[in-house]
Amino acid sequence: MELTWHGHSTWYVTVDETSFLIDPFFDNPKTSLEPSDVETPDYLLITHGHADHIADVDAFSDTTIVSSPELVAYFEDDLGVTDTVGMNLGGTYEAGDAFVTMHRSDHTNGINTTYEYDTGMPAGFVISDTKPTQVTDSESTSFYHAGDTALMPEMRDIIGPFLEPDAAALPIGDHFTMGPMQAAIAVDWLDVDHAFPMHYDSMPVIEQDPEDFAREVRATGSDAEVHALAGDESFEL
Repeated sequence: MELTWHGHSTWYVTVDETSFLIDPFFDNPKTSLEPSDVETPDYLLITHGHADHIADVDAFSDTTIVSSPELVAYFEDDLGVTDTVGMNLGGTYEAGDAFVTMHRSDHTNGINTTYEYDTGMPAGFVISDTKPTQVTDSESTSFYHAGDTALMPEMRDIIGPFLEPDAAALPIGDHFTMGPMQAAIAVDWLDVDHAFPMHYDSMPVIEQDPEDFAREVRATGSDAEVHALAGDESFEL
């Protein structure tokens, strides 16, 4: 599984021959790419409807869009897309060589254009190369994109012990999401081997030093490795 961070909450994930682009937003200071520079993914995964997560969806409108039923209905109405998969919290969708499980995120949602749209519960996604079961599979590899979220007990009680992510991308920007301290607690609760900070430095109000996050992770006693990727940098999981 290859993970590439394009800044903010935008990730490109490849599982064998299947590719995913999560929350496309290339107008951020961590990336030098335009949407047209990115290889067209097989699937777009959208966590919620805020502008800094859907700004470049229209550049990939021929790609299968996976999100909440309310949000894919918005894309169908607004962009005229027809290749969509509406799923909901707790569900798992088989997408090519991978399985995508949607879980809640503690945040807000909604789109304000000429009309105001209620786009359902915000989400995060666990992408794995095997279908999640209650039986631990040591050969399985999985990545958790937490979306925009606060610290929530489901990380400790459900996502960590049952979905068993090996790696997690967590917002550390504070103000709109968790900050470094709460994100570090999430790392400990999830019991991941690798942690990636995201959703920071895109605007002044969420400027952070990722070393503060790494220090907070160490303070929890977690053995997770913290990887503060540069924009457009990849990591092989």
